[in-house]
Amino acid sequence: MDVDSFSKSKAMELPRNVVVGHDAIHQVGEVCASLKLGRKALLVADTTTMKIAGNTAVKSLADRKIRATEFLIPDATWEEVKEAEASIRKGELDFALGVGGGRSIDVAKCASFNAGVPFVSVPTAASHDGVVSSRASITKKGEKVSLAAHTPIAVIMDTGIIAESPFRLLAAGCGDIISNLTAVKDWALARNLRNEYYSSYAASLSELAARLVIENASNIKPRLEESAWFVCKALVSSGVAMSIAGSSRPASGSEHKFSHALDRVAKKPGLHGEQCGVGTIMMMYLHGGTWQEVRDALLAIGAPTTARALGVTDEEVVKALVHAHEIYKERYTILGDEGLTQDAAERLARITKVI
Repeated sequence: MDVDSFSKSKAMELPRNVVVGHDAIHQVGEVCASLKLGRKALLVADTTTMKIAGNTAVKSLADRKIRATEFLIPDATWEEVKEAEASIRKGELDFALGVGGGRSIDVAKCASFNAGVPFVSVPTAASHDGVVSSRASITKKGEKVSLAAHTPIAVIMDTGIIAESPFRLLAAGCGDIISNLTAVKDWALARNLRNEYYSSYAASLSELAARLVIENASNIKPRLEESAWFVCKALVSSGVAMSIAGSSRPASGSEHKFSHALDRVAKKPGLHGEQCGVGTIMMMYLHGGTWQEVRDALLAIGAPTTARALGVTDEEVVKALVHAHEIYKERYTILGDEGLTQDAAERLARITKVI
């Protein structure tokens, strides 16, 4: 009897070092030295995060005889990425660090990937799972695009600094983690209807992070380091799930399509994680799940659950719902290939109390 030879193969890129805790910023030099990344680094930050954490990171690196070249950015644009990449190549730098929120981390992540050097993530806020993932959100020709990069070789999250960042950012991070619930449902749907690759391990890990946040929603409070610790751990789990999957599938589905569509149509969009949280309420309804549970958790945390709380109009929410299926067309979700009609979108937003 002929037996087909086993030919399955899978590569995973995971962080080698994850440090989460009080005063972790002082361990930046020690972590980079232990990983033998080299003696010359590019440190990407903005003016605010340079003061909050960048200067301490530079000193910590210097203590380990690692020289950091500072690269301050105003925003996460393609131009900044190319300039940072040129700095790495010109200075023959060994690795890059992103110190700050999403923007600094995304620029460092992209530039280091293009230049072929390792990347270390040092977030000062826990506003989304990009701090641990292999994707970067960059503004290119006036539009936000999601680009492939590499998973950070190390992640250093100082819970003291993160707890002191605006609570809105931490609440947005919770929204991004909770959105894993619908992302995983969309992924399973794509497996069942389109025979898409699916990792039950990655899906379970992603869902676990979301469940942890939902179950502990009432304990997540402003300026509480324990809350920051909790959210950081969930973000790491979410990022690792994406690394295992080899894509953002376990943490990005129809709710992310809604958020990206809202970025395009709204005059003044909300934060990424906030919009994903609101999108999760509506997409959970479409999946026939317990959308009220998602809404209650976001309310308990203090994250937006309505258009008004997001700072967008009802019309913008409806328009984003109608156009959401057009984003990342190759990624199949509950929105299908045709998307929602205007009437269906309005009805969905009203039933779930978003408008």
